[in-house]
Amino acid sequence: MSTRGAGKRKLSGRRLRPCLLLLVLWFFQRPSLVAQSAQTTAAPAPAASSQPAANNPAAEISSHDETPAFKVNVNLVLVRVVVRDSKGRVIGNLPKEDFQLFDNRKPQVITQFSAEQSGTQVAREQKKNDENPGEKSAAPGPPPAVPERYIAYLFDDVHLKFGDLAQVRDAALRHFASLRPTDRAAVYSTSGQTVLDFTDDRAQLHDALLHLQPRPITSIGITQCPDVSYYVADLIANQRDPQALQVMTQEALSCAFEGNARFTQAAQTLAQSTAAQVISESEVESRDCLTVLNNVIRRISVMPGQRSVILISPGFLTPQLEFEYSDAIDRALHAQVVVSALDARGLYAMPPGGDISRPGPPNVALAGLESQYATLEASASSDILAILADGTGGSFFQNSNDLDEGFRRVASTPEYFYVLGFSPQNLKLDGSFHSLKVTLKSSEKLGVQARRGYFAPKHAADPSQQAKQEIEDALFSQEEVHDLPVELHTQFFKSTQADAKLTVLAHVDVRRLRFRKVDGRNNDELTVVSALFNGNGNFLQGSQKTVTMRIKDDTLANKLNSGITLKQSFDVTPGSYLVRLVVRDAEAQLLSAENDAVRIP
Repeated sequence: MSTRGAGKRKLSGRRLRPCLLLLVLWFFQRPSLVAQSAQTTAAPAPAASSQPAANNPAAEISSHDETPAFKVNVNLVLVRVVVRDSKGRVIGNLPKEDFQLFDNRKPQVITQFSAEQSGTQVAREQKKNDENPGEKSAAPGPPPAVPERYIAYLFDDVHLKFGDLAQVRDAALRHFASLRPTDRAAVYSTSGQTVLDFTDDRAQLHDALLHLQPRPITSIGITQCPDVSYYVADLIANQRDPQALQVMTQEALSCAFEGNARFTQAAQTLAQSTAAQVISESEVESRDCLTVLNNVIRRISVMPGQRSVILISPGFLTPQLEFEYSDAIDRALHAQVVVSALDARGLYAMPPGGDISRPGPPNVALAGLESQYATLEASASSDILAILADGTGGSFFQNSNDLDEGFRRVASTPEYFYVLGFSPQNLKLDGSFHSLKVTLKSSEKLGVQARRGYFAPKHAADPSQQAKQEIEDALFSQEEVHDLPVELHTQFFKSTQADAKLTVLAHVDVRRLRFRKVDGRNNDELTVVSALFNGNGNFLQGSQKTVTMRIKDDTLANKLNSGITLKQSFDVTPGSYLVRLVVRDAEAQLLSAENDAVRIP
């Protein structure tokens, strides 16, 4: 016997190394959005389809399926801002007029502004269901539980030492017990050796944590002569610091030439070559970590809900890698991903007399300078963590051994935040770095957290790619947008106990569209994209249709009263699904996006 079900809902809520493993994971899970529908002709609603063939408005409406190739493209600069009072409480009621934004110290016009609140979707959907009980799914049993928050935990096993890793791992085990039923968590590592995709299975999450261990890439167990740190190597090789070179020359003279001053020049050459080697090796580690972070952001960006990445790390240096971390911030902002960071060192202090694992310097004066460099390096290592958190509106937890509280804070997105958008004036397409600063006009003492800058593009943005990016961003969000007169309906039909067909219907009131008049016809083009996600929010299938309308005045006024309905179908098995519909028109460049949760018994 076959089983039928139908529902109508409008839910409110808006390295080639181990790194290759994460890249491959993302590639195969990235949606291809290959058209799946067997019935792809745009059809009028029943009242309109009863017209004679000669006058049928479908003759003026055509559609075709296509496989989109979405590509990230930046068309404006977005700045996510979190404002806190003197007690650290987040402020969420400031108007656009309170903000000032500077690009390379020049004031900018804020062309886009929104004040947003996190975590309100559950309440809004519950209220909607309570107010409209007749719109709930007709399928028997309780409605499907739709994941709402996705958290990717990225452990920096490349830089973490065993003691620190053991501490944060234990705290993470306790933290996972507090995750909500609508949360989905993933565990990754910067070495690429640990990969657990999004799940609500606590046993799998615990097992992934227990397999974490330090996995440095370079210089494993090797003591160099001289022992040059990445920070000092950068001072010597990139900043041409004479004092740092002198310190390492004296150390090289001591460890390689028994302190014989006749070999000072040779010691200096050894110090310089060692610094260059350290720069090369350490940059590989830092670059690979940023590459993995970018891949994790790509992965989570296709999850339909609130999206957070938590970087658990002792920090690392990123000289000459500004473009790489700025790219990560841009990608996170455009995908609405918040990156938070936890300094795994806890309350950090240099041990008296320096690190006992390193050989001591030849004299007290050098010992003081090396201790100073070590302190500066420890501080500079955490800069990247603060930059990532500030730039994406996340939290940064440091200088505390209360790691349980640390996980609680970084896993909680700020309750309120603002998104400022501006189009830089007279922007040169040269790829240069632009510093950003956000201030408030208010006399009250408020703290502002925002990204510190961005890189200019190297070529002009393509409007068609911008449109595709806009559709993709909307598709992998759970926010509902109602700028176009579109309604989402879903139906399913079970042919057997193990097979079903889920149909997504997009009803469009075409009379309310903004047409462009050409040769007596009303012209517009709709892009209709449907996507299907499983109970963990993983993308399953997608379909795209382009509808071209060249409608006569008489047809529009008299024969399309009930609009048109566009159909896209998916072959599925029984289970819980999230349906996402996005419709965008070409003329007004407006967009609508809707959700429906479907359970097929």
